[in-house]
Amino acid sequence: MKMKNIWEKYISVAAKGFVIGGTMLVPGVSGGSMAMILGIYSSLISAVSSFYQRKKDSFCFLFTFCIGSVIGMALLANPISDLIDAFPKPMMYFFIGAVVGGIPMMFREAKIQSFSWKVPVYILLGMLMVCAISILPLNSESIEQSNGIFELLLLFFAGIIAAIALLLPGISISYLLLLLGLYSKTITAIKALQFSFLLPMALGGLVGIILMAKLLEKAMARYPQVTYLVILGFILGSVVSIFPGLPTLSELLSCSIAICGGFAAIYFLPSSCPDDGPHTISEQHA
Repeated sequence: MKMKNIWEKYISVAAKGFVIGGTMLVPGVSGGSMAMILGIYSSLISAVSSFYQRKKDSFCFLFTFCIGSVIGMALLANPISDLIDAFPKPMMYFFIGAVVGGIPMMFREAKIQSFSWKVPVYILLGMLMVCAISILPLNSESIEQSNGIFELLLLFFAGIIAAIALLLPGISISYLLLLLGLYSKTITAIKALQFSFLLPMALGGLVGIILMAKLLEKAMARYPQVTYLVILGFILGSVVSIFPGLPTLSELLSCSIAICGGFAAIYFLPSSCPDDGPHTISEQHA
């Protein structure tokens, strides 16, 4: 019976990775947002942050998640792209509905028992932080004009910034690379396997992920209300970037069905389902 539960949990982790991997391809949709909405975000952060304390369990958890994500990217890339091209507004309303459907879960994670003036303030703070990122005057001129060690350092710090975007819900890594003026350069470097460009960024990304994961894990443990409400603000702020405008009369029915479908898909996920994290799974071996 225990082995069956373990397999069910790993299948759940892979399935959530599949969804997150596929939706990361949607412009403006953050993988971190979907991880938070699906209830696996804190488990991912914990697995990265405490990797060396629980190497085997964390590795199995992250490996299962990554396999699901890669398969999701491979299988959902074309269908999602085609659906967005064919039905742009309904698809965006579906994702907006999914965000709204995840709000009750976020309030549960924040352990909010009664309304306080702090609730809207922290949410607004998160929204303002996402909006501030969108108006930062960042570009790649400094990297283009630099060379040698200075260029490597700039790419290293760009990798750290990209890692922060990767872990924080509501912030699209592709969007942040566009703000940094590095999106096209990064894509070109990947296609050409330009390791002199990619390795410093990858190293910075690894350092950023480790540091950010530890910081987020501590924040979630010590200040759950503030952390989850600010993250909720990140997610709500990111909705602005995918809002397609009000539907026309002919689009009203399809957009209404789409937003209700997205809401129901997340809201009616089993809220009583135990944590999918590596620690919980490993405890069932005992």
